Amino acid sequence: MSDFNQGIIDEFRANNGTVTAMGFGRSLALVHSVGAKSGEPRVNPLAAIRDDEGWLLPASAGGSPKNPAWYHNLKAHPDIELEYPDEQGGISTALVTAHELTGAVRDEAWDRFKARSSGFAEYEKAAQGRVIPVFRLSPR
Repeated sequence: MSDFNQGIIDEFRANNGTVTAMGFGRSLALVHSVGAKSGEPRVNPLAAIRDDEGWLLPASAGGSPKNPAWYHNLKAHPDIELEYPDEQGGISTALVTAHELTGAVRDEAWDRFKARSSGFAEYEKAAQGRVIPVFRLSPR
């Protein structure tokens, strides 16, 4: 894990789900997955939108032309745990199942991220034609 990600994780946990670095605020969640190849546990701080059906996660990889490693982890092992900022100002956990959205449903979800931050539109441009996947995390 990168030092940057570890710092984000540490701040998330120390500040009850709030991350001041880069202005993230309470917009991140910690995704606990299993490595697709290694089988090792992984934790990734990721942008997330919570709604009535669970959470949305974009596999933007900062605009890389390749999907992030965690994308493959969720495809191989979709039953995961999520740490998220709760409505009481703390952190809660949920057991969820990840599935990749497609078509118009994916496009609508992706538009929600672009509406939240112009950075996502920049990632889309930088991704060199890669359609950035979006996952729906549904409570189990």
